[in-house]
Amino acid sequence: MKSCLLIFITATVAIVSANAEDCKGCVPLDTITFDKVISKFKAAVVKFDVAFPFGNMHEEFGSVAETTKDVEDLLVAIVGVKDFGDKDNADLAKRFDVDKKDFPVVLLFVQGQTKPIKLLSKENEQDFTSTNIKRLVRAKTGIYLGLPGCVEELDRLAEEFKTADEKERQEILSKARDLETTLPHQHRLPAKVYVKMMEKILEKGDEFVQSEHTRIDGLLKGKLSNDKKRTMEEKKNILQSFAHKDEL
Repeated sequence: MKSCLLIFITATVAIVSANAEDCKGCVPLDTITFDKVISKFKAAVVKFDVAFPFGNMHEEFGSVAETTKDVEDLLVAIVGVKDFGDKDNADLAKRFDVDKKDFPVVLLFVQGQTKPIKLLSKENEQDFTSTNIKRLVRAKTGIYLGLPGCVEELDRLAEEFKTADEKERQEILSKARDLETTLPHQHRLPAKVYVKMMEKILEKGDEFVQSEHTRIDGLLKGKLSNDKKRTMEEKKNILQSFAHKDEL
């Protein structure tokens, strides 16, 4: 009986440990290494969590690390906080006003800013996706992170479009229309969305970006098929390319 119990406990610990370590690309930080490492990057997105995290939110955060592995300006890190034994990293959690009841908590540290930005926590479980985390990081830092539905060449044009005058915007729109016909087939449909948004902004002004964002958010709260929801999410990602920093 004791041997069976021991096997069960060992197996359970092994499963939890395996899940906890399944965060490829996530850099573990502690009280000693935190400031040394964070300061080297333009931005760092850090998840404060229990010492051995697992589950859907942990997997979504791990996906952020995997899909941004080539982004040199961004660090994706984790801080495991223990409330037992030596209470490792509890001082770090206290320093940044992170309460264990809110775990996991994702903070964004931006170079040159004294205080981190709280992005998400357990209470935002519905929004705790890798795409949404990247969307928030991109909005708050300006670091380019490719999002589902986005096309980098058109994202660059959208970036130019934001600060251009009306004449320049017409020229950028012309470039986008040209790209729409020359891009690989899988990018043709998203290209149409970029072109349509440029046309709408020229027609209705920059306020179209915020009003369209509000409209899409409203649709996403309703009952949609999986395909329709994915389409709306991708349109929302493209829309962000036209938004000024912190606008959405």
